[in-house]
Amino acid sequence: MPWSHATACCSARATSRGWTLRERALADLRLRRIIDLRADEEVAREPSLLDGIDVVTQRVPLFLGSVDSFFSDDIGLDEMYRRLVDDSSAGVVDVVRGILADQPVLVHCTVGKDRTGVTVALTLAAAGVDAESVVSDYARTEVLLPEGRNRRIVEFLRALHPEAVHLEDLATRSPAPVMRALLDDVVARYGSAADYLRAPGLDDDEAAELRRVLLREL
Repeated sequence: MPWSHATACCSARATSRGWTLRERALADLRLRRIIDLRADEEVAREPSLLDGIDVVTQRVPLFLGSVDSFFSDDIGLDEMYRRLVDDSSAGVVDVVRGILADQPVLVHCTVGKDRTGVTVALTLAAAGVDAESVVSDYARTEVLLPEGRNRRIVEFLRALHPEAVHLEDLATRSPAPVMRALLDDVVARYGSAADYLRAPGLDDDEAAELRRVLLREL
């Protein structure tokens, strides 16, 4: 069944020159809610330029610990996503409830690849979107990341973590097999993405409303 783009992601960064374009683009979207998945220190370091938009802003920090710790520990995307699923189910439910409260809604973190990617993937899967469509949507992310941005980020991080094996994957990539494995693991351990969200409190009425909001008949 086709699904509507009620959720989206973007980089939280915007230059003063780009703000007019960003403001115009956001106005065209007619957003009613913005859900920010970044940790407190990320927001303090780079306050969102979206704060001036007249919409509800909802903070749902997802990572336990700092983002930098993933590079220091040199874990792979598979492990990072597994930790997100294990540690942040209540936060994902908060995001789902934000999506149900207002549409259109923008879900974002710093890059829009990992926290946003996993959260949106679980939300779509819970709504009944087929797994391969969810995987394909996630995999497109790395194609949309600007090459110049990737180069600068990798150079900066490599100077801090010269021996890190997983650095480029963590910073720039969204491989389809990683998301496919994550969704398979959720099904194996919980029964379905919807059952994963039910464990921390999503009820049947909310699950049905999520399907109504995100899916549409052609």
